[in-house]
Amino acid sequence: MAPSPSDDTSIEVIGLNTHYGERQILHDVNLEVRRGEIMVIMGGSGSGKTTLLNHLLGLLSPSSGTVRVLGQDLAALSPMERQQLRTRTGVAFQSGALFSSMTIGDNISLPLREHTDLDETTIGIMTRLKLEVVSLAGFEDLKPAELSGGMIKRAALARAIVMDPDLLFCDEPSAGLDPVVASSIDDLILRLRDAMGMSIVVVTHDLDSTFKIADRICVLDRGKVLALDTVEAIRASSDQRIQNLLNRRTEEAALDPDAYLRRLLGDKANQPNGTIRP
Repeated sequence: MAPSPSDDTSIEVIGLNTHYGERQILHDVNLEVRRGEIMVIMGGSGSGKTTLLNHLLGLLSPSSGTVRVLGQDLAALSPMERQQLRTRTGVAFQSGALFSSMTIGDNISLPLREHTDLDETTIGIMTRLKLEVVSLAGFEDLKPAELSGGMIKRAALARAIVMDPDLLFCDEPSAGLDPVVASSIDDLILRLRDAMGMSIVVVTHDLDSTFKIADRICVLDRGKVLALDTVEAIRASSDQRIQNLLNRRTEEAALDPDAYLRRLLGDKANQPNGTIRP
């Protein structure tokens, strides 16, 4: 069932379908992110997490369906309106995506210089304030190459929140970090939500992080929403695919001999979704 519009909703995804050429990636995805909650999108490799995130960021257009962000239908926005909407959202990329030739302070202040008419004194104050929030005070004159992996993640979060967005997207925020540093990033995300009241969408495969920060979890499987519920409900799910994901169990696959032979012969017309039956 599609989510119904609400003033308490930051994101609404209704009947979203996506194709890359003839291959369908997302199948009738419905998703609602409430204001002030942390929604974690998780799933196995190839489940459609990144594709869904790209839709939420407005980087992809649906084959069909609707994506509304902060009450606005992305497909109906003009380039100017889309740019204005982006000033109300922040994105922390998996790699940090900091400019290597710029200092940390300049990286963080860049959105303020690009999208506001604030004077440099005010920009400096706001930049240092956000560095304080992510526990990087005093590091503004360093370059990204001089920071550890965890510090780069925190700097990326500082840049993502420097304009006090209503909505924050985090792509694999704890990827590549040791457990202690990853836990500190989780704590930071929770503090940001509580202090700034923003909605946060996190895409991750890290189960420990998911269970720690999520208010609700959206589980994707082969481009479909397998479950959308609280942490407790997801943990207690009787769905075998969810339990396989949570317990890191692989699924047994049965090979279709006819489909396998067609694939070897290069019969593309008869190789759809699937030559492997779960």
